[in-house]
Amino acid sequence: MMQWSEQYDLHGHSTHSDGELSVSQLAQKIKDEGVKVWSLTDHDIISGWSEASEEAEKRDIKFIPGVEITCIPGLPAESVVLEKEGRDRATTSWHLLAYFPNYKPNTNSSSMTAFSEWLEPFAEGRIGRMKRMVEKVNQLGMDISFEAVMARSSGAVGRPHLAKEMIEKGYANTVQQVFDEWLGDGRPAHVEKRKPTIVEAVEVIHASGGICSLAHPIYYGIKTDNLLSFIDDAGVDAVEAFHRSHPDSYRMELWKSAQKLGLKVTCGSDYHGPSYQARPGHMPVPSASLPEQII
Repeated sequence: MMQWSEQYDLHGHSTHSDGELSVSQLAQKIKDEGVKVWSLTDHDIISGWSEASEEAEKRDIKFIPGVEITCIPGLPAESVVLEKEGRDRATTSWHLLAYFPNYKPNTNSSSMTAFSEWLEPFAEGRIGRMKRMVEKVNQLGMDISFEAVMARSSGAVGRPHLAKEMIEKGYANTVQQVFDEWLGDGRPAHVEKRKPTIVEAVEVIHASGGICSLAHPIYYGIKTDNLLSFIDDAGVDAVEAFHRSHPDSYRMELWKSAQKLGLKVTCGSDYHGPSYQARPGHMPVPSASLPEQII
């Protein structure tokens, strides 16, 4: 009999990137929601690992060091899929979740040092990108301070920080409105960032002793068979079939197709804070299909 579990949440964000809660606040929220195995996966930055490990240990939670890496799309979006989903464009990046279940924060590791050095320019690149987006927003007639946007971030700055500053200054009512009108992919104030390819990221993750999963594939506009065939060939270990944005039918389609290819699956609420969704956790997943290193 297949065992399902809601004790895993392997995708979430703190104030080290674009989350609303500090690591300590997020760890308590994770605990309150009954999660037993948690991964902090801030965008392109690992500065929250040490604190997250300590906060998880206090609460008897198993912590998996993780990071969400922004990558160049592996395949062009398929128009038939976009039309079916009622979308006029695909995202301009794919996201790869990297996990290092055998790494203990605050210990010396040459492989993790190499990974951190490889990752660092991608997080730093967010600062230059943010400067250009603020410039574009101001050119569109708004008065936004780059320093004020940066003050909203304690780590890797991202578009949600700019969106919240725009809302506070009265230029929009919601983060969704900001993305739809100005900051979303292909919108007037959007600026692309430097990104690795999926294959490059996979090679570095594996060389550093990690495993990886393709995050929220519903956003990429690719038929399931084509998508999973690509990531299997690229060496990706798993697919985040059980993501909060996926309808049940898509979750099952991904899971069944992954099983046929021998791919594992992961689950994640992609929790960013109370303004985005009520709670982390509560992501039913067939535990036997998770990567063995995480179970």
